[in-house]
Amino acid sequence: MYAIIQTGGKQYKVQEGDVLFLEKLDVVEGEQITFDNVLAVSKEDGLVVGNPSVSGAKVSAKIEKHGKGKKLVVFKYKPKKNYSRKQGHRQPFTKVVIEKIEA
Repeated sequence: MYAIIQTGGKQYKVQEGDVLFLEKLDVVEGEQITFDNVLAVSKEDGLVVGNPSVSGAKVSAKIEKHGKGKKLVVFKYKPKKNYSRKQGHRQPFTKVVIEKIEA
């Protein structure tokens, strides 16, 4: 059984026990979180697709940790104009473990 959820402007296909790295969520580490915006759920009798979301479906997960991703270097350069800018960026993330899919 799997579900497709939407969070942080992105869609994820999840199953029970999956580990996801999502956009940073404002929840304390170790707490439970429920994703109500479930777009589709696969059951034994077939796929249930919502319009836009499946009513009554929930995905519960546990927040494992918060962190920052690897550093990306943003480099701007214009030839012959003596212009260059170097900047780094580390995207914050939340590590989540999917515990239960209710449909």
